[in-house]
Amino acid sequence: MAEEENALSVTSQPSGIERVVDVRLPTVHGEFLAVGYLDRSCMREQVALVHGDVLGRDALTRVHSECLTGDAFGSMHCECGDQLAAALEVIAAEGAGVLVYVQGHEGRGIGLLAKLKAMRLQSQGLDTVEANLALGLPVDARDYRVAAGILHDLGVRSVRLLSNNPVKREALQHYGVEVSEQIPLLTPPHEENLRYLRTKRERLHHYLPHLDGLAR
Repeated sequence: MAEEENALSVTSQPSGIERVVDVRLPTVHGEFLAVGYLDRSCMREQVALVHGDVLGRDALTRVHSECLTGDAFGSMHCECGDQLAAALEVIAAEGAGVLVYVQGHEGRGIGLLAKLKAMRLQSQGLDTVEANLALGLPVDARDYRVAAGILHDLGVRSVRLLSNNPVKREALQHYGVEVSEQIPLLTPPHEENLRYLRTKRERLHHYLPHLDGLAR
């Protein structure tokens, strides 16, 4: 595949997204095709990383919420960066799959500055749910319309979803993406994020069985 951008016929989807460009993206995890989209409802840019042939049913899929602190800075407060790397590794090893990286989902949808404020409240003793509520913000404000639209555009009709979050599965199904299987994406916990992960399991109902038996 040529290094330069491939010519595309731009497509608009009912979800309001427009496919703008695709380009080969070699990574430390493997080679992907980066497919760039524009969400015309809010003029936000989005991207999907595609590995191999994902047309049809049961594509191994990760819908990853933007997390600057975890994904780019390696924050140990959450597991986001570890999950991003693990998902790309699993998709590459599978030989085919897609990762949709959803911008606008920072801090479960409350934004970067609000997330930093929530993290400060957590350092003072609140958990991640209590911190959002103390700021007068939703516990989870994410919407998956764009992610579903991107999957439809890529020709993905059903997914094997890499996620611990039952809400994500329900949200994709709400937008017409069949989830044939939900596959846990478990990363090793550590001292800095253990309380955060326990809150996600106990209050947000994430599937995190690897926390069982760990000392509090």
